[in-house]
Amino acid sequence: MTEKQTTDIKATDNTRQIRPALYLIPSTMSDAPVSDVIPDGNITIIRGIRHFVVENVRTVRRFLKRCDRNIDIDTLSFTVLDEHTRPEEIPAMLSPIAEGHPVGVISEAGCPAIADPGADLVAIAQTKGYETIPLVGPSSIILSLMGSGFNGQSFAFVGYLPHESKARTARLRELEQRIRREGQTQIFIETPYRNNRLIAELASTLPPGLKLCVASDITGPQQSIVTLPLSKWAKRKYDYDKIPTIFLLNS
Repeated sequence: MTEKQTTDIKATDNTRQIRPALYLIPSTMSDAPVSDVIPDGNITIIRGIRHFVVENVRTVRRFLKRCDRNIDIDTLSFTVLDEHTRPEEIPAMLSPIAEGHPVGVISEAGCPAIADPGADLVAIAQTKGYETIPLVGPSSIILSLMGSGFNGQSFAFVGYLPHESKARTARLRELEQRIRREGQTQIFIETPYRNNRLIAELASTLPPGLKLCVASDITGPQQSIVTLPLSKWAKRKYDYDKIPTIFLLNS
């Protein structure tokens, strides 16, 4: 068998692995080399998909080119699913599956459908009986928890805290009580330009002995995961503004 014949067979085998299903494709979340955080198998699947549901077209186009510079971006279709998408628009995004084609979901959150509007698409796919295939890749939430030293048996991701001051303080007190009562790790995020203010607020609102983990630029070149009591955060110099960051609390 010639080398060319072997290559053709491998390409055919890889193509057969891609089914008319909804593929949930993790992205790099940072400027790290794709090969550092995305398995080769994902790249093979990406090459075989022509229909993508995305949160940001520009970001995804760059990501796909980083996966394989030979991907012809202009032959692909992109449909936007974000916080502005109307619910009645979502079912049509699955129409390629009904026609026998795979659909890939790529979000800004790293892993689609986790703290991400892609969950709405997955829910509809499940009701229609379409196969959903989550691919292996980095989750900033899980990686942060792994590096925090906090309870990984019981944890909750609570998304964004309320913006209004009184409601925000009440929510923090509620999270504190769950930590005290259940030992449950509480995980949340903030708009990156408010990261520094959030740390200062946590240090001034919650008991000084409570521990805060700040995990920033996960998988990136400036990755930092630091766990300290709030009493030490109150005195520490830091600058996490404009850096994607995950916050975790526990005792």
